[in-house]
Amino acid sequence: MTSQSETAPSIDQTGLCLSDSPAPLRLGCVSYLNTLPLIEGLAKLRDLRLTLTAPSRLVNLLLAREVDLALVSLIDYQRSPEPLVMLPVGMIGCDGPTLTVRLFSRVPIERLSAIHADTDSHTSIALLRIILARRFAMTGRRLPPIIDFDVDAHRASGARNADWPQAMLLIGDKVIADAPPASLYPHQLDLGTEWKTLTGLPFVYAVWMCRAEDAERPAIATAASVLDRQRRRNAVRLSWIVDARAPVRGWPADEARHYLSDLLRFEVDSAAVAAIDRFFELAVDCGIIADRRPARWAGEASV
Repeated sequence: MTSQSETAPSIDQTGLCLSDSPAPLRLGCVSYLNTLPLIEGLAKLRDLRLTLTAPSRLVNLLLAREVDLALVSLIDYQRSPEPLVMLPVGMIGCDGPTLTVRLFSRVPIERLSAIHADTDSHTSIALLRIILARRFAMTGRRLPPIIDFDVDAHRASGARNADWPQAMLLIGDKVIADAPPASLYPHQLDLGTEWKTLTGLPFVYAVWMCRAEDAERPAIATAASVLDRQRRRNAVRLSWIVDARAPVRGWPADEARHYLSDLLRFEVDSAAVAAIDRFFELAVDCGIIADRRPARWAGEASV
């Protein structure tokens, strides 16, 4: 791929080209702060196009062939009607607190009667169901209904305090930049913390994926190399990314730096692979998915 000059700290981006297609490679991802360590700088590449959308929409873009690779919500690997392949070149994960995947509740968790869940989320809802089942014994009739909820539309409607739901599962920058009234929600769960307590493992929310039929395309291998390289380069300029990007997303710089540097994980290592397998296993056990596809990785020897 070829590139224009960087305005950030100097990073050499030597050319790689997509030899099997004259068209730009299309990547789908989200625009949250937590994605920037994976994608910052990619927009400068002339033969690559980024599509930014909610995490819950990315698998549909991939299946509709509107993108070639996407940072897909992990549970959608199992739910996809077509087989996908994961690429071990970048992920969004944590090893303990996540900070931005959080259940807010007015009442103790054991007394919940319903949960309104962020429509941006798929994996976080599955993770919440696992935590409710394994940590709070909330299964079957004891499992509160989970209701789609657009918090931005709710807030824009001028909702009064009394109009806010009993419990909300929220993800992304809004948890920090536009959190619900703290006085209304004294009971909160950080889902990353709960998963770590439950399993002793890190958690993985999203991984780069492609359609299985495309996994052997030279362009996919080239793109994987570019994504891996960009993640490594962004790791050494994380402070610049925070200073330049956090304020426009409503994040205090110190909190953003702690979030990206200390809490989140972006490299697919052996612990992440084990965590993915455990998540799929528990998703079956808790009735979230009926069958479990084996985790298939592109270039598995490199994981």
